[in-house]
Amino acid sequence: MIKLKNVTKTFEDFVAIDNVSCEIADGSIYGMVGSNGAGKSTVLRTVCGVYQTDKGEVLFDEKGVFENPDVKKDLVFVSDDLYFLNSSTPKRMASLYKRIYPNFDFERFNELLNYFNLDKNKLINTFSKGMKRQVAMILALSCKPKYLFLDETFDGLDPVARKFIKSLIYSDVAERNMTTVVTSHSLRELEELCDSLLLLHKGKVVLESDLGGLKQDNYKIQVAFNYSFDETLFKDFKIIGFQKQGSVCNFIVCEDKQKIKDFISEKNPVLFEILPLSLEEVFTVKMKDLGYDFDECFGGEDNEK
Repeated sequence: MIKLKNVTKTFEDFVAIDNVSCEIADGSIYGMVGSNGAGKSTVLRTVCGVYQTDKGEVLFDEKGVFENPDVKKDLVFVSDDLYFLNSSTPKRMASLYKRIYPNFDFERFNELLNYFNLDKNKLINTFSKGMKRQVAMILALSCKPKYLFLDETFDGLDPVARKFIKSLIYSDVAERNMTTVVTSHSLRELEELCDSLLLLHKGKVVLESDLGGLKQDNYKIQVAFNYSFDETLFKDFKIIGFQKQGSVCNFIVCEDKQKIKDFISEKNPVLFEILPLSLEEVFTVKMKDLGYDFDECFGGEDNEK
């Protein structure tokens, strides 16, 4: 298990992450989400031991990570800002990785290169952005790490490559109990990938939860009656975003599903649906509960760079 205990990291007079605590279970896919500048990359670099904490500690099975090669040999970090050796080829980078990571699998490396139709003897600096991303992920997955850290790694990959790489991650998590931590500012990207999510804003943790817990007791309601009504009809419930067009209204309710179902059914609706929430809608609800503004945290949109 990875534990962050009250971790703070400051650059000059700027507090990049402030008193961050969380636990990441073995064999899980854990997402860190937030707008640009929220502190995601700093958290990831601190967890991987690139940065030393100013306060607090990062532990892998109760062992510190900073300047600890015994821990670092089991983790691979794919940065948002990719770096390869000058005049390197995929083959040369693989030889370097093998010296660092004893579990590096050349057979898997060659298979993945062939899948993406990449020449292992071609200079990486001649590759496109997407091809460089592919090389970085091929190298990382060929290490067969215990811990895999991905910082906005899916940016620049086409949909086919994304789907294939995600399938490899799922496979390694299931078969080798690999722990994967992914940062993104896209809720849609993480919703389909992660077991748990941490939401950061201005270096602070806004909330942390598993996806099932986030969506529990939060539903979107679509209902219509053949008589006049307004928001006061639901005054006994906590509702968000009430909108009414004609006789049909939509809103999000934070309530026990059966309770709201029984209440509306008793009112003889002519239309009644309980719909699941998207992750964006769930976060909107949770953040309003905590006094945060969703648009402020995500810049009013949730999309790719």
